[in-house]
Amino acid sequence: MKQVTGFKNSWILTEDGLKKTNLIIENSKILSIGDATIDGMIELDDDKMVIPGLIDQHIHGAAGVDVIDGSVDDLYKMACSLVEEGVTAFLATTTNQSIEVIDKSLETINEYINRNYEEGAEIVGIHLEGPFICQKYMGAQLGNYILKPDVELFKHFEVKSNNLIKIVSMAIEEDKNLELVNYLKSKNIVISIGHSAANYIDIKEGIEHGVSCVTHTYNGMKPLQRDEIGTLGSALLFDELYCEAICDGVHISKPAVKLLVKNKPIDKLILVTDSLRTKYMPDGKYYELEQVIILKGKEARLEDGKLAGSVLKMNEAIKNIMEFSDMDIVSAIKCATENPARNLGLFDTMGSIKENKLANLVIVDKNLNVYQTIRNGKVVYKKVN
Repeated sequence: MKQVTGFKNSWILTEDGLKKTNLIIENSKILSIGDATIDGMIELDDDKMVIPGLIDQHIHGAAGVDVIDGSVDDLYKMACSLVEEGVTAFLATTTNQSIEVIDKSLETINEYINRNYEEGAEIVGIHLEGPFICQKYMGAQLGNYILKPDVELFKHFEVKSNNLIKIVSMAIEEDKNLELVNYLKSKNIVISIGHSAANYIDIKEGIEHGVSCVTHTYNGMKPLQRDEIGTLGSALLFDELYCEAICDGVHISKPAVKLLVKNKPIDKLILVTDSLRTKYMPDGKYYELEQVIILKGKEARLEDGKLAGSVLKMNEAIKNIMEFSDMDIVSAIKCATENPARNLGLFDTMGSIKENKLANLVIVDKNLNVYQTIRNGKVVYKKVN
């Protein structure tokens, strides 16, 4: 992999905005932003810019493989595919399965991280989606493996993962006395309301105990009604909550995206893909343990027609939220970089372009087409003309 020295006289999206400046990289980090120059710097065309590496905190699979498969080789294949869309870091996300299958997946992710692959996007932790969800809003998850929130079981998962779990998506209303919520908060793990029938009172109390995020907003949750605003209405109401959004025009319609953007502070919106093994794959049937996923165009569904995950790419998600809501490009990029980094407690090392942060960078044009992805100062993807 080629080491990048830096960029000169190029458009750089810094924390202070988009600037035409110089950027020098040294030992995997950003050494300086400003007038300094060294040998070997690249000068980009005016139609290109350097933005922070994208972060996907909710993704199950891509390129024919899935996290739940429990294979190091598959995780490597997935990680190497994601850099094509500008992703430099992601949370490997599980699905609702048996404890044995989840255990294997958690152990495999730990093994993968310990191998310190330089290629592909970096796995920066685990997003545990299930088994602590509710039946009514389970979506495409498997209902027979749903369990009540359980602190001891979660501690078991912690051991299996070597404490790599960063987010737990759960039905907080099923958590007796908020015991698991309180435990997760004590461990600085993000508590995200997902596949949940939580109502306003549940969520208000949850926020007081540390609940801070909503999983794939609009999907897998109690809808907004006149007499009870439910999970969705509460997500829109409480500024304390980060809201994930799958901006593919399938999971959320354009007006729904516009409503979400209008109601949430920009710094509380997080773009995710929630993509499956079907991303980058041709239309057809794909088999995942006990389920069959049918891909047709941009829609991945179960055999009964139920909408499953997406085939969305992160750079497309940024482009879509701009189109759907008239959001400016700087704010849209923030939803895929700074916001997830802050949510995950990683903003001191990634999520923006600043001196002393990791040189996780993406070269894009104004249409968010990815030309080059750089992780830790090294080129991990370059578009072939």
